[in-house]
Amino acid sequence: MNEITNSKQYDLEDRTLDFGKNTIKLCKTLPKNIINLELIKQLMRSSCSIGANYREANDAISKKDFLHRTRIARKEARETTYWLNLILESNPEFNNQIKVLIKECQELRNILSAILTKSEKQV
Repeated sequence: MNEITNSKQYDLEDRTLDFGKNTIKLCKTLPKNIINLELIKQLMRSSCSIGANYREANDAISKKDFLHRTRIARKEARETTYWLNLILESNPEFNNQIKVLIKECQELRNILSAILTKSEKQV
């Protein structure tokens, strides 16, 4: 059996799942106040939707369905970055943890954009 020697090689389904889990961990540590509660609700919806829609894309019944689901996943990644930035604004003491999530979310969005670009050329 071949071992994967490149630690950068990473299944995108696993990566989006890890991102969702890490977002949940952040939300569990945030102070529960009127501002954060609303931001947390929005962040949970969008951040967990990235992986859910990517999985739907992988099980698509047509190329059109695949492109549609992948676009939704990318859109959710963009929205997640927005919510993370608002949470950072109201919780600057979580700067390091939130910046890591923002960076990962931007990377996920870039990967999804690349998948779309490549897939759209094949249509």
